[in-house]
Amino acid sequence: MGKARVTLINNLQFVGTADSGHAVVMDAPGSVGGTNAASTPMELVLMAFGGCSGMDVVSILKKKKQDVRNLEINLDGKKADNHPHMFTEMHIEYVLTGKDLSEEAVKRSIQLSLEKYCSVGATLSKAAKITHSYRIVKQD
Repeated sequence: MGKARVTLINNLQFVGTADSGHAVVMDAPGSVGGTNAASTPMELVLMAFGGCSGMDVVSILKKKKQDVRNLEINLDGKKADNHPHMFTEMHIEYVLTGKDLSEEAVKRSIQLSLEKYCSVGATLSKAAKITHSYRIVKQD
């Protein structure tokens, strides 16, 4: 089980602290009364999904003895027009850089992350349609 605490700092700015002791600041855009000094909670949802899946993919590729040198994950979320403006669609793109990366290993690692291991993605898939793509950048 996970626990966290979120505390008001000022105006619409909050700091969230997890069980691990690590903290993250959240804010709202100026258009809704915030100061735009930090990421919004919905931006953090996208980042959490990318981080969760990225950790899986890199870990699996390393177990497969793949020489992955970099992974950039681009996420695009489409929100509903009406409140609560939840994500209805999300696309996650993996851009992997490495030497002699096996396309089959990359595809399988992404599949395992999205279908088995990434708890953030599994949670989000209950509310949003998730699609994905990948690109491999060769590096010597």
